[in-house]
Amino acid sequence: MTYYESFGEGRPIVFLPGWGGDNGESQAVHEPVFADRTGWRRIYVDPPGTNHRPGDPSIADQDGILDAIAETIAEALGDDTFALSGTSAGALHARGLVRRDPARVLGLLLRVPGVIADRAARTLPTDDYLHHTAAFDAAVQAKDDAYYDPAEQAADLEFLDRIQADPSTYALREDPAARFERPTLIVTGRQDTITGYADAWALLDDYPTATFAVLDQEDHGLPVRRPALYQALVADWLDRMEAS
Repeated sequence: MTYYESFGEGRPIVFLPGWGGDNGESQAVHEPVFADRTGWRRIYVDPPGTNHRPGDPSIADQDGILDAIAETIAEALGDDTFALSGTSAGALHARGLVRRDPARVLGLLLRVPGVIADRAARTLPTDDYLHHTAAFDAAVQAKDDAYYDPAEQAADLEFLDRIQADPSTYALREDPAARFERPTLIVTGRQDTITGYADAWALLDDYPTATFAVLDQEDHGLPVRRPALYQALVADWLDRMEAS
């Protein structure tokens, strides 16, 4: 079983959600960029174990998840080229797809990317400098209510937790590092205590045309405080792909 939602026409962009997340949050974040922009078909994927797609007992690790995502993309696009956007664990999946076939990918967007599978080995900031205001807390709660909590309730947590519990199965079997010279955007949160920002800096060696942004007053739910800034960065990424 595969599941995705598609909007618009033109060059395809495939959006991959974070671990256990469905595609609704990514739609809410990215669709405003395309409100006045044509020429792009947006494909939002639900991986196995999320929302409309049950867990598959034959899948034992991230490579199995990646195979299932690749199957969904093949169903949606055949052999067409496409751009890729991945959030958190979805960024790991996106990098894995680039490693498999870099010539097929038009551009790469990594939002709050998960780089190191073992949480104990990650370089993480504190959230001591994250300013909690009534407006910020209300926006976070609204996002939880609209996207994260429903996604968790709909997810196959037993299936997902089994893979996530062991760093050896939560990581890809092969390092997804691969030289990729097409337009790339990496956006991290300065107060992201889940995946951080420092570990993603090393990815620049693989992506010589990457824009790298660390947004202050944003955590792993990025963007909450500055959606317009994030969307401007995404628009610039689209501009660079169109120019190339």
